Amino acid sequence: MYTSLFDIFSIGIGPSSSHTMGPMRAAAAFVNDLRAQGSLHRVNSVQVSLYGSLALTGEGHGTPGAVVYGLLGLEAETLDLSIDHIGKVQSEGRLLLGGEHSIGFCMEQDITLEFDITQPEHANGMRCRAWDAERELLHEEYFFSIGGGAIRRRAEMGSTPVSQVAVPYNFNSCDQLMNICREEEKSIAQVVMANESALRFRELVRKRMQNICRIMSAAIDRGIATPGTLPGPLKLARRAPIIFKRLEHLFHRNETDALTIIDWINLWAFAVAEENAAGGRVVTAPTMGSAGIMPAVLRYYERYGAKSSPYTLEQGKEIFLLTASAICSLYRANASISGAEVGCQGEVGVACSMAAGGLAAAMGGTNEQIENAAEIAMEHNLGLTCDPICGLVQVPCIERNAIGAVKAVNATRLALRGDGSHYVSLDSVIATMDETGRALHAGYKETALAGLAKNALTC
Repeated sequence: MYTSLFDIFSIGIGPSSSHTMGPMRAAAAFVNDLRAQGSLHRVNSVQVSLYGSLALTGEGHGTPGAVVYGLLGLEAETLDLSIDHIGKVQSEGRLLLGGEHSIGFCMEQDITLEFDITQPEHANGMRCRAWDAERELLHEEYFFSIGGGAIRRRAEMGSTPVSQVAVPYNFNSCDQLMNICREEEKSIAQVVMANESALRFRELVRKRMQNICRIMSAAIDRGIATPGTLPGPLKLARRAPIIFKRLEHLFHRNETDALTIIDWINLWAFAVAEENAAGGRVVTAPTMGSAGIMPAVLRYYERYGAKSSPYTLEQGKEIFLLTASAICSLYRANASISGAEVGCQGEVGVACSMAAGGLAAAMGGTNEQIENAAEIAMEHNLGLTCDPICGLVQVPCIERNAIGAVKAVNATRLALRGDGSHYVSLDSVIATMDETGRALHAGYKETALAGLAKNALTC
């Protein structure tokens, strides 16, 4: 099933697409339900229960605050981060539901973390309920945050969503995608552009892609320019400004190192991952926990790769995003991009695969070389666990973004040095990733109950 580029690359507030964006969207959807049924102004109280991974790592991922944003009717793309919305709710003990109806609200009591309950449909579950002044239940809904900020209601789980607008090229596997490309004599990027142009005007597609690139680039620049420590008990120092100063120092002294390019890629990935960890505005690519990889590889292309690309810079950036979105669509259709379902291979692993395929395309690679690059990148992320220390999207997540970005560039270089032929198909590696992820113990899937979260330190 084809997933639109703009469902893959969406703009949100960190630190987690599944634990921040998803719950924010779910809470907002619940408020919209109340409004649609004409009962919003009858609401006297609201309660949200978080289950499974949303409960176990919710505090570290900022989930309660995200729920408040959603109940307030705020949107991630326009949210003013200079206003302390959450602090106001906490100090006043009231919440302006949907931005228009004031109710009493206590975050500690009205947002509950159900550590011992996991809903059978998905590890990231939440229940929203609203009552009137007589304690009559006005509305109840279960939502599930399935990865990348996407949400589904309980009734939608287990079913395949149907696109309201048919696209000319639907594909459920890489094999199908490659056959379409051969039959239509198109590149992967051209197939995706044709699909996106069926959903909205082509010029709008281009403008929205340019905006995605701008926000990715802005996140790098903010991360480089912002010193200090990240929120949370680890008191982790931001490293991007320090790395940048060292690289500037070497540049001014005209010192050369054959591996300096790797330092720059690390810097760009660190900058975005630290912005995300601080609750800044980033682009899901495909998640927020892996949001540093695509921008870092895109900046690498702008700075270095474009010099040997057959395309103009703007063409190459478009091709990069279009191709990467097709690769992500395959993972979403046949596996998962949720760390709570398949571990970090579904986040950093998928982002690495997307970036490698996108870069190979932007560098002029054939469709076969693009598939090879995407496959190499995931093959060497198989089994990657999601075990964040203290439930924060910081350790090992930030460094993992840097390693993933460098690995994506290396996978591209390996693929472009070959003719596109390879033993392992992208379809087979996606199936293996899904199988591996489902087999992982729950402690290694965004619960912070095992692995590094258990053994590195005690919080």
